[in-house]
Amino acid sequence: MKKAVIASLALALTAGSAVAADLPSYKAPPPPPPPPVMTWTGLYGGLNFGVGFYDHNSSNAWGAGWNNHGGSRAGVVGGVQIGYNYQFTPMFLVGVETDFQGTSIGSGAGGNTWNWFFGVPPVTTATLNWFGTVRGRAGVTLLNSKVLVYGTGGFAYGEVHRNSWWLQNVYAVQTGWTAGGGAEWMVIPNWSLKLEYLYTQLSGNGNNGWGWGWGLNNSNNRTRFHTIRAGLNYHFSFGAPAPVLAKY
Repeated sequence: MKKAVIASLALALTAGSAVAADLPSYKAPPPPPPPPVMTWTGLYGGLNFGVGFYDHNSSNAWGAGWNNHGGSRAGVVGGVQIGYNYQFTPMFLVGVETDFQGTSIGSGAGGNTWNWFFGVPPVTTATLNWFGTVRGRAGVTLLNSKVLVYGTGGFAYGEVHRNSWWLQNVYAVQTGWTAGGGAEWMVIPNWSLKLEYLYTQLSGNGNNGWGWGWGLNNSNNRTRFHTIRAGLNYHFSFGAPAPVLAKY
């Protein structure tokens, strides 16, 4: 009797194990991949638009008289920029940027000018047709790296057109420097908005013309102006992949 009971129990256990082995196996789904780590590192490019105006002591000239055009006509500024950032810590980054701008910035006709030959103040205007910069950038990130505050400065160049009462109508491409700062906000992945201020000074003796009644007029030795621009950038490398943890 005992042997029969033991044999029945063994048969039941063997059958249960076989049925369990035939059942499908259920495993938990793998966890989703971690989100990319926010970084400003990489190439970017975009557009900008803003306003600009001459500094009060811009557009000095020397010719048949003394020229210090305090009058300024504000104008629009617009163009493109491209650059590269390298974020070497979660908080600090460096980069380089170049931009090219068209402008309608000019000086008014009421400049502080006196012509020695005629004894009357001639009407003179100076217009900044375009300018560009090549600048370094250094900044810090805030609010989980989504906001960048930076300073910037470097080389600048541009074309100035002068038209005066002395029958002078000349153009010159001059060079100089620029410095300023701004803030940039990564609004959505790959896209950022920025606001930037630059002070720029261009100089040179290449803007020469013939002053009626006196001779050679070497004008526009200093062109100093301010710009305030808003911009939109597309970042080609928005985020770095999260680190992969080894499994043992």
